[in-house]
Amino acid sequence: MWTSKNRGRYDRSRLRYPSDVTDEEWALVEPLIPPAKRGGNRRTESVREVVNGLMYVLSSGCQWRAIPKDLPPRSTVYDYFDLWSWDGTLDRIHDALYVRCREAASREASPTAAIIDSQSVKSAEKGGPASIRPATTRAKRSRARSGTFLSIRKAC
Repeated sequence: MWTSKNRGRYDRSRLRYPSDVTDEEWALVEPLIPPAKRGGNRRTESVREVVNGLMYVLSSGCQWRAIPKDLPPRSTVYDYFDLWSWDGTLDRIHDALYVRCREAASREASPTAAIIDSQSVKSAEKGGPASIRPATTRAKRSRARSGTFLSIRKAC
């Protein structure tokens, strides 16, 4: 429910973009981001700004080349996105925030029940091994072809 207390909690008008992370959000995300590798170049971009750039792309759905100029370069944001997708950092961030949101709502950390409707079941029946079977089985010869072939053979 939108109460005055809740409105203040979700107010993002003081941020540069609505997708930017607040100080509270950054305090939750920062420990989950791996440190820079030893022996490499120093990070020239702030990791928080990279996260802001990534959140901008994910929340707005814009193309990578449409990232505003005051955020890190698109190549930097994309490289971090690619690295964090590959090494599981984004999954860890999602899981940690998901558990925190459920606990804040006084619910168990992981759901204990799921709802599956009939449309989900119908679409699941069409995929999987049954759809692969025709591609892996040997093709049958048509009867018309074999009948024609045999009649020509007998006539000769």
